[in-house]
Order: sequence, then structure tokens, then C-alpha cells
Amino acid sequence: MRSPPPSGRPGGDGRGRFEGLAATALHCPRCRAAMPVRERLLLVLPDGELHEYLCSRCLTSLGTRTVRGGR
Repeated sequence: MRSPPPSGRPGGDGRGRFEGLAATALHCPRCRAAMPVRERLLLVLPDGELHEYLCSRCLTSLGTRTVRGGR
């Protein structure tokens, strides 16, 4: 008997399950540890919003994410 795909739907690829996922902690190379992050809105785009993750301690940029559909 075969197990279902990771998404739980037949033939699904699993991407929809993590669509609204946001980071609360990321590894900061300057602090050399996993640190809580602040999320800052960078740009409002026609297809969504671009957010930047910043280290809460030293404010180093740790990455970005695009939220589709806007608010």
C-alpha cells in the first residue's frame, strides 16, 4: 500500500500547506545564534508585498519574503 503525498491531497505537491508561514527566529551570522526576527514591509508590489526579516538584536537583514495578494 502506498502512502499519500506529503500534501495530503492526491497528486498535490505540498506547497499550499506552508503558504502563510512566517519566520519567528532565524540564524544571524553577526550574533552567531538563532535570534528572534522583526518583519519590516519594504515594498508594495502589484502582486503582493515584499517583507524583510531583521535580527532583533543587531538589525542585520536575514532575508525576505513575498506575501502574495497584499493586505
